[in-house]
Formats: sequence, C-alpha cells, structure tokens
Amino acid sequence: MHQRIKEIIQFTNDKFGLEDYYLQSHSLNRHVNIFNETEYTLCMEWFPQHTTIVEEGNTPDGAAMIEIDVNSHKIKSATFVNGKTYAKDGIAFTKPYVSDMIIWIEKEQGITYGTQFETCKEEREVILFTECLKGLAVYPPGSIEIKCDGEGKLTSLTVQGHFPSMEQVMDEGYKLEVEKIPQLKWEQIKLMDFPLSDQKRLVPIYAVEEIYVMNSPLRTIAHDFFIEISSYTEINQILEWEEPIHRPYEHGVVSWIEEITPEQAFAREAAPESYPITKAEQDQCVIAIRDFLRKVYPKESGTWKVNSLFRDKGYIHALLQANKPTNHLFERKLKVIILAESFEVVNYIDNKLLLERQTSLQLPGKITVAKEEAYEKLKDQFVLKPCYVYDKGQKKYFLGGKLDCYYGVHAVTGELVAMDDLK
Repeated sequence: MHQRIKEIIQFTNDKFGLEDYYLQSHSLNRHVNIFNETEYTLCMEWFPQHTTIVEEGNTPDGAAMIEIDVNSHKIKSATFVNGKTYAKDGIAFTKPYVSDMIIWIEKEQGITYGTQFETCKEEREVILFTECLKGLAVYPPGSIEIKCDGEGKLTSLTVQGHFPSMEQVMDEGYKLEVEKIPQLKWEQIKLMDFPLSDQKRLVPIYAVEEIYVMNSPLRTIAHDFFIEISSYTEINQILEWEEPIHRPYEHGVVSWIEEITPEQAFAREAAPESYPITKAEQDQCVIAIRDFLRKVYPKESGTWKVNSLFRDKGYIHALLQANKPTNHLFERKLKVIILAESFEVVNYIDNKLLLERQTSLQLPGKITVAKEEAYEKLKDQFVLKPCYVYDKGQKKYFLGGKLDCYYGVHAVTGELVAMDDLK
C-alpha cells in the first residue's frame, strides 16, 4: 500500500475515532469540478470490529462510509449506516448544535460563516447549511448537511459545492430591476402541459422558465447550464439520413469503474474529462450517433437533434432530444454513450417508457387563453433575486439575478395558479 494512502487511512481513523472498526475496503476516485480541476478522493468502508460474517452486498449497522480529499484531507462525505455509530472520541457536537457545527465547519473546511455559508434548515439533530457569498445565494449551489445522534455524535456529513472565496468574484454592483426587462419576462413564459397523476390528466399552464440574468453587460445563463461538466460541448445538430442500416444494434458493456493509481492521485493528474472535445471528435461522434439511429430508429430521420456532448470515465455522452418539442413538461430524450477511443456506441437510454405514463393521462381542454393575456396576469408576479452566478467562460462569479415566478396561468380557464400546487 502506498505510504500516503496509509497516512490518510490513519488520519481518518484518528479523526473519526474508529478504534473499534477495521478497514473493510478502500478505493480512489476522481471528479472534475466546475473550475476544470481534477479532484481525487479516497473512499473507505469501515466495519465495526464485532462484525464477523457479512453476506455479500450487505452492510452492517454502524459501518462507516467515508470519503476524503487525498490532497487537502478535507472530508467530502461520511455516513454511519442506519445512524448507528460505535466511534470513540470521534466527531461530536454539543448543544446548541448549530453554533458548535458552525465553529467546526469553519475550522475543517476553511470557510467563513455569513460570507461563504449560512444556516438553511434545522430539524432536531439534522442541520443543513447552504453555500453563499456575502449572504447571497450562489449558483451552482452548494450545501453542507450534518446529522448527529441524541448524544451529539456525528452520524452523517455531506459536503457539496465549492464555497468560493471573494478572490473568485467580480463584484460590479447590482443594477438589475425586474420592471426594466419586459422582453426577457415575455420570452421566459412558456406553454407547458403539467401531468397531474393523481387526477389522471394534463393541465396546460403558461409558466415561467427560471433563468439567471447578468447585468454587465445584460446577458442570461439558462438554469440547466449548471451541469457540473467542464467538457460540456454544445452541438445543436439535427440528424438526417436517406437510408437505414439493416443490421441489428448490439449493446456493449459500460464500465463505470476507473483504475486510478496513487501516483495519479498525488500528482493531481488531469482526468480525461477535463480536456475539451475537439472538433474532430465532435464530427466522429455525430457520425457514430447517426449510424446508431439508422439502426435503432430507422424511420426517424430528422426527428432527433444532438444537443450536447460531455466526457465521463472514458466515454463521451451525447444528449439528444426530439427535434419538434411538445408542450409537455417532460420531453422525449435520448442519451447515447460512445466509447471515446473507438467512437463505438456501446449503450443508450431512452425515456420513452417513462413518458408513456403521460400519454395515458386525459388531454387538456381547448386552449382559450393567448400568451399576451397570460403575460398581463404574470408580469407583476415575477421576482428577481440577487445572486452570484459562476461564468465558466470567464471563470469568475458575477453578481446577477435569478428571474423566476411562483405563479402560472391556466391556459383554459385563465386562472392564476400557484406553481407549488402543481407538484
């Protein structure tokens, strides 16, 4: 075993008070964050010493699943199965838990309360903190959730997000006013059919697609932009063909396990996901996807559009959607998984079966409300909340606003509807 791996294991034993545990297994993992940095973690599974025989696939109560960043030694996650812990002199909190947890987080994560994180929710021994910048929300968001037992002993910890420092912020002042962006408000109103499964019907609603607005210069970032994938590449190409391929498609085996060496981890070797998808690779992927569609969906030339590509563990994933979108809340989509070395399509995921539930729902009535009428009812209901948004292009956080609306307009009755009532 690599000496530095041994040191992290001993560090974890000491930090969590695992004298009455033994290390069942461990492995290295890596992940590319939104800053295009490769993070390496050591994932460990610790079993209580009194556990003798464990059936394969079963994890005993009190077992600890712990993930530690190999270079910073910061805790990424820790879970004691079923909230049971046999740790001695490990991580524990005294009442009031929130105050003690804040002190502990500041020390362990090196971040400041009120500037980089704040309390979100308190439920007995479960406390949720959220990422912030000077008290304002951050997108993509981050969170820290801590659970403890009745004695204050840590039973679960999950750290998500990046908690940036002010050095990563371009603070240009907040100049946005919701009343001064009528065109953007109009563009964000979409007619969508919301499925109400309990009533077995679809309800047509003029609703608002939330979006992030930057004020210098005025620009927008779509809500779904925050996929934490640095090599995310837009394609936006409709695929057409004249002849199908009369050969059956054969599924391949997708392996999600990477063999990572300690040398790679401690050298912080850049993962393949951190490299952009070149134009040549994009072209090869499009050819592979088209040939795949010619086999599996031979009669659907012009039906599918390749939206984007991204890398993941030796594969390139292609996200496709139907070229002619409907008003449905959930659209027909495909994910095509391509082996990066050979550009062979090894597998795919079609959400058709999930969407068939919608087709059994009662169709909405005749639309009687025009978008103009819906806009008049919604224009004063918009909210624009100040927030910091990460711009991948400039690799900085910018002060902007999240444009949203908590109401919609029923496209048949014209009634104003609270969007939370449709969930």
